Amino acid sequence: MLRTLHATRYVTPLREGGSCPAIVEAEDSGMYVLKFRGAGQGIKALVAEILSGELGRALGLRVPELVLMELDPALGRAEPDGEIRDLIKASAGLNLAMDYLPGSITFDPTVGPPPPAAEASAIVCFDAYVTNVDRTPRNPNLLCWHRALWVIDHGASLYFHHAWDDYLERARGRFAPVRDHVLLPWASELSAAQAALRERVTPEVIRRVVACVPDAWLGPTVEPRFATVEAHREAYATFLLERLQAAPAFLEEAERARAQLV
Repeated sequence: MLRTLHATRYVTPLREGGSCPAIVEAEDSGMYVLKFRGAGQGIKALVAEILSGELGRALGLRVPELVLMELDPALGRAEPDGEIRDLIKASAGLNLAMDYLPGSITFDPTVGPPPPAAEASAIVCFDAYVTNVDRTPRNPNLLCWHRALWVIDHGASLYFHHAWDDYLERARGRFAPVRDHVLLPWASELSAAQAALRERVTPEVIRRVVACVPDAWLGPTVEPRFATVEAHREAYATFLLERLQAAPAFLEEAERARAQLV
């Protein structure tokens, strides 16, 4: 389960991306990047962050620690931007945050050094699994920190949950957007990455990860088609299990896309 912390100091907004996160200090004296549930992407983006982030961690990828963060809107009263003050006010209560990596820089595929083939392949395979459309050269959502790659910002993944119709059929999709993946040119070990995915992401791991989503972010108040929190949680687990069975299809799609690049 994720730790729950209270934000004790609002530091500064990060004016990158559509969600406008902020750096905050928490009761453990740590610094975190806070993702607001009142942002335009809403609670579903935070659910995607938890599910994809924790699945990435299960695969051995470097994902900054995720924590649930209680926010008192009074912490943002000194923020001069009225829109950000409104965002903080709209996000009172439980939010999501990730460990802040001070001094990290955005990965630039034109600068190098290139990532190891095994790591690039693992990230490409993982993103195809969670249908992450937001790992492109324009917006890689990869940080270089202490000479290592860290994967961040998964709010755009698992986009099926914005419209649940035919979600099991969509779980079997090939994921054509993999052709735009920033690491695809270096992903020469996709077969091994698929084997690792199927070995490490077990039904038990999937259910443990789904259990990390707070009850308040599930159920009929968030998604009316589900009568209970338990039914909503089970639907996420079922999608992820079904998606795992589609690994040969999305691996084939990734290999076909890579063959057109190299």
